[in-house]
Amino acid sequence: MSEALSPGQKSRGIIAFIERAGQKIPDPVVIFMFLFAVVLVLTSLIGGMQFDVMGADGGAVTHSIKNMLDTEHVRWLFDNALLQNWLAFGRGVLGVILIVMLAVGIAEHSGLLAALIKKVGLHISDRWLPYMVVFLGIMSSVASDAGYLVLIPLAGLLYAGLGKNPLIGMAAAFAGVSAGFSANLIPATPSDVILGVNARIFAESQGVPFTTASGEPLNPATMHYYFIVVSTIILTLVGAWVTKRFVAPRLSAMSYELPDDLKLDDFKLTTQEQKGLRMAGLGLLAALLGIYLLVTGPLAPYTNAAGREITPYLDNVILLISFVFVVVGLCYGVTTRKFTSLQDVVKAMVKQMNTMGYILVLTFFCYNFLAMLSYSGLGTYVTYLGATFLGSLGLQSFPVALIIGFILTTAFINLFVGGMTSKWMLLGPIFVPMLYQVNPNMTPDLVTAAYRVADSSTNIITPMMTYAGVVLAFMRKYKPELKFGDVISMMVPYSAAFLLMWTVVLVIFFAFGLPLGF
Repeated sequence: MSEALSPGQKSRGIIAFIERAGQKIPDPVVIFMFLFAVVLVLTSLIGGMQFDVMGADGGAVTHSIKNMLDTEHVRWLFDNALLQNWLAFGRGVLGVILIVMLAVGIAEHSGLLAALIKKVGLHISDRWLPYMVVFLGIMSSVASDAGYLVLIPLAGLLYAGLGKNPLIGMAAAFAGVSAGFSANLIPATPSDVILGVNARIFAESQGVPFTTASGEPLNPATMHYYFIVVSTIILTLVGAWVTKRFVAPRLSAMSYELPDDLKLDDFKLTTQEQKGLRMAGLGLLAALLGIYLLVTGPLAPYTNAAGREITPYLDNVILLISFVFVVVGLCYGVTTRKFTSLQDVVKAMVKQMNTMGYILVLTFFCYNFLAMLSYSGLGTYVTYLGATFLGSLGLQSFPVALIIGFILTTAFINLFVGGMTSKWMLLGPIFVPMLYQVNPNMTPDLVTAAYRVADSSTNIITPMMTYAGVVLAFMRKYKPELKFGDVISMMVPYSAAFLLMWTVVLVIFFAFGLPLGF
């Protein structure tokens, strides 16, 4: 990345240090190979060690670290390496990646995405482009997979079509999707429900009222709605500012290459392309109608035997989005004669899959490492150490400082242990009651909001995040020699700015007694 930074101006301070360190960071595949070996050795040294954490009911829960070199655990590694730990990791996230890429491949190789980029590029001002990309990234967090797999590559195409370094758009989209993960304008997102319901369990099981500071009962799904709406606006403004102030000037000097099949030199739409876009628009309406029929029919919400509301359309949102890409891609490709037979469609999907080799290699090592980290108990132990450290700082008499300390500790842990829910299940039972005992104004919704801020802001600067390698693979499409250290130095300004401003927003809500939601 030094190529991008040497012309014009030299980096200084912490960014310069990160850039130098980043150049020494090996490929993520090598990182996970190394970490896999480290966990094997470390668990052999401390295997059998036990530690207690507070459970949801207020009692102590004993965890132990498994020695991964013991015979039964070596068998577990081999028995689960291919299916459970790789292909089924994260509820089959690899399959989701591949399915989305098949659908996007049809739309991309039909020429639709390039035509859309031309169309949009003629009407969007450079001034507003970063705001749009970051905002769409934040909003896409309601279906996080779609944000990573669809919006980030599209943002790169958009910037490429405008004659700008596509990495600028991809960085802005990555910041919105991942660092702004817990913000949205839509209430009751899956993360709202997961965090809120468990926060209520942590509070009520230990005698902490699940209410606001004024005594109003909290709704787990919407208790942060006002906060996340304000956060969406603030993070959009901050993300766009970081893009224009730091990222764009630094990356504009970097050379990049466009894939051979991506021709964006002629920015004028042909008559055939315009006709194709009109047909794609009709296809979009037809696809949305089909989705509506599914959402109100077979995929409509229902209550199961346990009394829990199930929302099949949200559980299958990736397939629904993929369906839209297939329909509009086919409509465009057939109209422009790019697709003259089904064999052309098959070739488009195969061509897209040819770019997925690196992701397959990366996910094999990444997901096996993350699965072993969880299975061995070492990931739980790392989180336990972080929580213990925060509790030992003696900040109980300074509630705002304790909230900030909680945010910083969780943000740091997030660099090493991924998974929003798993960390919350360990940190929540400790800090929800502890902070309330320090100050009754430190209500469960406030503590949970602090966790949201911390868990999201550092996602973009850690290789432990599930999609880190996927984003790197997307970026390498335009800059093959890019390293993960380059991505880190690219994203640090977003991470730091989001963490700072988001924390300030939360402190303002707390200091002025503003309701976080309803």
